[in-house]
Amino acid sequence: MALHGGFSPYGGTFLVFSDYAKSGIRMSALMNLKTIFVFTHDSIGVGEDGPTHQPIEQLASLRIIPNLTVWRPCDAYEGVIAWKYAINHSGPTALIFSRQKVRFCCFEVSKEDVERGGYIIQDSDSPLDVVLIATGSEVQLALDVANELKNSGIKVRVVSMPSIEVFEAQPEEYKNKVLPPDAKLKIAIEAGVSCCWYKYADKVIAIDRFGKSAPADVVFSYFGFESKKIQSQILNMLKEKEN
Repeated sequence: MALHGGFSPYGGTFLVFSDYAKSGIRMSALMNLKTIFVFTHDSIGVGEDGPTHQPIEQLASLRIIPNLTVWRPCDAYEGVIAWKYAINHSGPTALIFSRQKVRFCCFEVSKEDVERGGYIIQDSDSPLDVVLIATGSEVQLALDVANELKNSGIKVRVVSMPSIEVFEAQPEEYKNKVLPPDAKLKIAIEAGVSCCWYKYADKVIAIDRFGKSAPADVVFSYFGFESKKIQSQILNMLKEKEN
């Protein structure tokens, strides 16, 4: 259908089942065809369905496919812009959406910022102590962590990075502005494998093992995705740097 033209084909399923679609996704990327792949149930938030249905490595495996642009929006606002990108983009796009409810995060965010793939969603005065980088449902967690840290007198910036590929295409000056080299600590937060994030972060809060069968909030807590737990880790890391 994509080769014929006149229509932009799209399809959707759980993110964990992207493995079954990998040959088609790869061929779309190889031929640079305008196809849209929509994946939902994007993390351990799947909950009681357990490790077989909880995607861990799938997000990273899509990001490493050449020519494929991956978006993981944090809320409806980023979701609309990701859809707009996919519709206007000449090549293949994968859109990754959460199963669980997420709150609205983009209160004072411009469309132009989101379209850069990575941008400052909440800021603090310079010089920065901590930069938190997150995607998807973990952006709201990063914002909660930032608020906890600010109460401790820490200067924190939160960066939402819905698309690594689009962010990487930005000028170096912009990327350094968003992720300043002189920040004391950069931390990425994503409920998947950590391997994509060490280019940007000193520490990655991720999941480098298979999931667990339990309600979503229990699983997130088990793997350390709680604001208090992350705040404690960051405060300890800052103390170590000072020493």
